[in-house]
Order: sequence, then structure tokens, then C-alpha cells
Amino acid sequence: MTMERISTHQFLSLGSAVLMGGSFILIGNFVTVASGRDGWMAVLPAFVTAIPYGLMVFSLSSQYPNVNMLQISENLFGKWIGKIIGILYILISGYYSGLALGAIGLTYEQSIMPLTPRWVFNLGGLLIALYLLNSGIETFARFCEVIFPIIAISQILNFCLGIPKIEQGELLPLLSEGLKPLFFGALRVIQFPMEYILFISGLLTFLPNGKQELAQLKTGVWRAAFLVGSLETLVVLIQILVFGPEETNRLAFGILSLGKIVELSRTISGVESLFMGVWLGALIIKCCAFIFMTTWGIETVFNLKGLKWRLTVSAISLGIALWFTEGTVLTRELFFVENYLMFPFAFVWIPILWGVSLWKERSDVKRKRIG
Repeated sequence: MTMERISTHQFLSLGSAVLMGGSFILIGNFVTVASGRDGWMAVLPAFVTAIPYGLMVFSLSSQYPNVNMLQISENLFGKWIGKIIGILYILISGYYSGLALGAIGLTYEQSIMPLTPRWVFNLGGLLIALYLLNSGIETFARFCEVIFPIIAISQILNFCLGIPKIEQGELLPLLSEGLKPLFFGALRVIQFPMEYILFISGLLTFLPNGKQELAQLKTGVWRAAFLVGSLETLVVLIQILVFGPEETNRLAFGILSLGKIVELSRTISGVESLFMGVWLGALIIKCCAFIFMTTWGIETVFNLKGLKWRLTVSAISLGIALWFTEGTVLTRELFFVENYLMFPFAFVWIPILWGVSLWKERSDVKRKRIG
């Protein structure tokens, strides 16, 4: 698996799909809780934070080619600190993969299939993720090349079909409470770019490392950030325009509620079931990405690889998903891991690693001059 390489175009599709994940399902509720009617303006700036972090990752990759960020950490911080960082990476990504798998069943149970046992969706999602995991990162990238355009088209379609239902004046007055609420709204969604950064931190060994390809990869980061950020902004904007900020705040699955009221040519209504099929692909991509991250971490830190370890990680993920039988508990756990583990870990780790590398590089140059 370590000999695989994906193209720069596949990186754009794969990165965009992982960056989006299933965030569009709940993002309307997230930002309106924190920012009210101005919440839609906080979405794109939050996703744009992926750009400087992505540039730092690829700056480190250019100095240390053919290794991932965990290996770079061992090189710069020493073996033991590097191992501790690697173990944290494994624990966070492994635990979150199980929670993301559990979210698949929770989403369907609380939306359109309340009578179907949640474990059916958990097991089905895991089997697809396990197939992609065993097939390798290139197959996963190709899967995202097919699924991500469908996700993007569905969001644009959802926005366009909701236009006739718009209530005038829902966005006014703009910035009535100033810029402060936008900051809190951005904090509610900034964990999604940080998840993306953690993913590409482990993906580095599968990417081309030529000078020209590296420039294309950097371009892919800002393209993914602006593309996904713009689509997510549309998702929040149409919900506020149709339902108003108070109702968007109340609706857990606002995008599903929107799908229930839109019509196609006055003959086809209730297109939410079509959107639910897209949701499944998005949620599986997110779950699969974190299972990949866990196996990369285990291989890097402990040098353990092979089918039995991929099966072990998958089984643990399924066990975590089945452990959380109550939806409210699972939702709280997802929120905790995203905001209090994953976000601070990526937010601090990458800049410090980049700063130490820059300091070491300058120290080496100064030492050579003196010598």
C-alpha cells in the first residue's frame, strides 16, 4: 500500500470530499446557533483556514520528501516525543472513525428510516469502508472522484430548488450584532478544516513529490477550501432564507427539511430521499478517511501493517459505533472529539512543527556561514 501514488487531480477530489465529509448535514444548525442570521458569512472564512495549514504541511513535505507528518515529527522533535504525537494521532483518529461510523446509523434513524435498526447502517457502511481500505488509497481516491461531484451537484440543486420558497427579508439586518458572532460561528465549523489537515498529514507518502506536482498540490488545497466553503455557504444561506434563523437553529437536519418541501416541475416532490443517498456516500468517505488515518499511524509508529491490522481497526470502529446506543450521547461525543481533541491537536501541532523546522533550517544556514 505504501507504494501507491495518486495524481494531483485525485488529490483535489479526495481532499475536497474529506474536507466536506458530512458537514453539510448539520452545518446550518451549527452556525445559526452561534451567529444567528449572519451565520452564513462565517462558513467560508472558517474553511479558508485550511489554506495556511495546508501550505505549512506541503512546505514541510518539500523539505522531508516521501515521509508523513508523524515521521517528520520524530525527525524534528526526537523519537519519544514523535512517538507520543503518533499515538495521539492514532487514538484520536481511531476513536473518531467509530463515532463517524455510528453517525451513519444515527442520521438515517433520525431522518427517514426510524424503524430500521441502526446496526444495519453501521455494518453496511463499515463493509464499504473496509473494501476501500483493503483496495488502497488509489481506489478510495477514485471513489471520491465519482461521489464528490454528485455531492456538489446535489447541494447546488438543493439551493436552486429552494429559491421559490425564499421568504424576503430573512437576512436583514446584516451584521446587526457586529462581527463578534461571526467569530463564534467560525469556531463551530473550523474543526472540519482541521480534520482535513490531519488527513493530508498522513496522506503525504502517497502524493507525488516533484517540484511541479508540489505546486499543483498547494493549488489543490486552496481550490478545495474555496470550493467546499462556497458550497457549504450556499447550504446555510438557503436554509436561513427559507426557514429563517430561528427555525434553522431548531432544525437538526435542515437540509432534509428543505428537501421535503421542494418540488420538481410541480409533479415530483419530496426529493429528500435522493439527497439521503448522497449523504450516505459523504458519511462513508469521512469514516473511511479516519480508518485510513488510523492504519497509517499504526504503520508509522509501530511498523504494523497488513490485512489483520486493517480488520482489527475496522472491528474496533464498529464496536465504538455500536457502543453508543443513544443518539444524544453520540452527538455529544462527536462534538467533544471534534472541538476539544481534534481541533486543538491539529491547530497547535502543525504550526509548531513548521516553526521548529524553519528555525532549524535557519540555524543550519547560520552555522554553515560561521563555519
